[in-house]
Amino acid sequence: MSENENVGELHGCIVCAKLFNILAVYTPDGRLVDCTVTSFGGHIVPDERQPLVVCDTHTAGEIESAYKRWRSTKGKESDHEREEE
Repeated sequence: MSENENVGELHGCIVCAKLFNILAVYTPDGRLVDCTVTSFGGHIVPDERQPLVVCDTHTAGEIESAYKRWRSTKGKESDHEREEE
């Protein structure tokens, strides 16, 4: 039985790209279990696929717009990856 892995990571704000330290927990097969921002001034945007972070100073509208933009680019990458297979 393998244990979950705690990983320190560096992620940019999805709105402005300011960098934050994150502590993420992954299952042995690589799925995200949970994460938290360990730097001052940021918080996690809930997403079950990967850690996402935003600055505390951004408005809800800015965050929602950036998250939709992020999701749309991830969907296109997934489609492109499927085409290559």
